[in-house]
Amino acid sequence: MPETSAAFAASAEPTPAEVVIIGAGPVGLFQIFELGLLGMSAHIIDSLTQVGGQCTELYPEKPIYDIPALPICGAQELIDRLLEQAKPFKATFHLGQEVTEVRPQPDGRILVATSTGTRLSAGAVVIAAGVGSFQPRRLALPGIEAFEGKSVHYRVKTAADFHGRDLIICGGGDSARDWTVALCGKARSLTLVHRRAEFRAAPATVARMRELVAEGKMRLVEGHAAAIHTETHAGETRLSGLVLQTNDGQTTLQVAADRVLAFFGLHPKLGPIAEWGLELEKKALKVDTEKFQTSVPGIYAIGDINTYPGKKKLILSGFHEAALAAFAIQHHLFPEKRQFLQYTTTSPIMQKRLGVAGAETH
Repeated sequence: MPETSAAFAASAEPTPAEVVIIGAGPVGLFQIFELGLLGMSAHIIDSLTQVGGQCTELYPEKPIYDIPALPICGAQELIDRLLEQAKPFKATFHLGQEVTEVRPQPDGRILVATSTGTRLSAGAVVIAAGVGSFQPRRLALPGIEAFEGKSVHYRVKTAADFHGRDLIICGGGDSARDWTVALCGKARSLTLVHRRAEFRAAPATVARMRELVAEGKMRLVEGHAAAIHTETHAGETRLSGLVLQTNDGQTTLQVAADRVLAFFGLHPKLGPIAEWGLELEKKALKVDTEKFQTSVPGIYAIGDINTYPGKKKLILSGFHEAALAAFAIQHHLFPEKRQFLQYTTTSPIMQKRLGVAGAETH
């Protein structure tokens, strides 16, 4: 893992930085690499205390199948590989800090300030903040707060934590279906709760879930959680299950559980990004498709945070955007420098930057 820099105290003179990247998800991490290949250094800031964005925070063990040359790759594995790839370029990481201000200066540089007092003077800024700040939609039941993070969870960090448990999963999207299929047979018992007979998840996953129900390996309840059920043992109050209300409105079930997973999606919020004077369209930053520059010169946006005609919210699309943004940033910072395309397989300059100078090519 990268070393997190200490928060700088607010001072009259911010720390100079060639490029500041906001967001340490997969696209932000790849931006370090693309900038490094072109000889530029980066500071990278994230509000989370660890790198990886949603990949690490929400689904670290979830498989990803559409990364080129990797037929299957775990979400956390992808982050680890991207960190290793970016390692030669020695980016400075500022984690656990929310960017509160991005303000162009009269000299053409951009002031970036964070919630902990870090102040950077950047030649260019890349916003790779995904959907912005996000919080999971919570299970709205009286008294649930006492059990959140203990027996009630909104994400899976380690699947083994749910093995051998009496488990209830709530939700109708991909996360709920994926974890239902993955944990069925490993949990002691598993009940899936969804409001409707129709599911928003991938058809193949839904079909597999219905097979597991038909085989008696799990239970499906069409309804919603109405209340929590608890028991007290040795002076400690524990979650013992949920009270479920079925869709007919007349049947109430009490289902035993010592772990509950609720997947109701996220509340995406732009947060301070909406106040930085950048042109928005449907809560996304408008960019061009040549430079991926926003409406403010020197400020770029890549990944899920941006929008343009034909935009597809895919990690691999974000990688493409990072590559083109790097060339645009190089021209922005060094307009007098002649640009030409080099290849890592043959360029001595790039191989030296990567630390593989003199390596044999085959």
